[in-house]
Formats: sequence, C-alpha cells, structure tokens
Amino acid sequence: MLSKVLAAYCLGVNRIVYWVGVSASVLMPILAATVAFEVFSRYVLGEPTIWAYDVSLFLFGYIAALGGALAQQNKAHINVDVLYLSVSMRVRSVFNLFSYSLAIFFLSVVLMMAFGKFEEAVEFNYRRQSEWAPSMAHFWVMMMVACGAFIIQFTSDILQDLYFVFTGKTLLKQEAEFSEQQEELVEQAGDA
Repeated sequence: MLSKVLAAYCLGVNRIVYWVGVSASVLMPILAATVAFEVFSRYVLGEPTIWAYDVSLFLFGYIAALGGALAQQNKAHINVDVLYLSVSMRVRSVFNLFSYSLAIFFLSVVLMMAFGKFEEAVEFNYRRQSEWAPSMAHFWVMMMVACGAFIIQFTSDILQDLYFVFTGKTLLKQEAEFSEQQEELVEQAGDA
C-alpha cells in the first residue's frame, strides 16, 4: 500500500515536471525568432530594437531555469563518474540522497530569496536597467516556480532512492512506459 502511494506521488511529480519543462521548451523558437528579428532589424534595416535584448535574456533565463527540473528527472545533470560508477547501486543511491538533500537546502534558500526579491520588485517597481526598462517581477515569479519544480523533483528522487536503499527494488516499474507515453505526447504535439 505504501509503495503504491509513493509511486503515485512520484508519477504525479514526474508529470508536473515534464509539462513544466516541455512548456519552457516552447519558448525556444520564440527566443530564436526574437534574436533573428533583432539581427535583421539591426543589420538590414539599420534600426535596432530597444526590447529584443531584454526579451531574449528573459526567455533564455526561463528556458534554462524551468527546464532544469526536467533535466534532473532525465538524469541529465553531471556526476563525478569516477566515484559514482565505481560503487554499487545502493551506494549510488546513498550518494544521491546526500546530494539531493544539499540541493533541496540550496534551492529552498534561493526560493526564499526569490520571494523576497519579488516582493521588492512589486513594492518598489524594480525595472531592468536598460532603455526599454521592463519590470523584473515576472522573473522572480519564474525563479520561484523553477525552484519549486526542482524541489518537488528532488523529493520524488529521494523517495525513489530511499525505497531502493531499503528494499533493493525500484519504486517506479512504469517508468519506461511513462517515458514512451511522454515521447508519444511530444510527437502528437509536434503534429498539431
């Protein structure tokens, strides 16, 4: 019963993080179009925009920050492979538990700081120091969402590693099926 509840939580987190990451990836063509328009405007028309640099900077920040939790879910972040690959799966899980705990601590601090910066940005109407001067409040909201997505992904990873350490079995047997479903959904979204 407990394993089913833990698995349901982990699968729910996986779906949320997956859709946050996919949503962020939709911003990539917008970023490319913004940069292309700025290059065209600057070098062909001779009239650079005042907004394209700020927009591209924000879009890149959104893509990187919001995609980070999906990269964690797919185990795409780097490890010290010399140590990590030379030990058993249980010891790897213990390494993961230690590093995930540190990451959650760090992300909690960043989340609290981002919330404070958001409050300041709203209260004092903070703007980016550029000619266009867009508001900075949205950036701090995005940072809070990105930190939250990362934290819930790490809690899912911690539960999976704890389950493996204590039972020697993987918690999510449906993980391969879920990955196939994700690929099918991406293909369907691309066809639309």
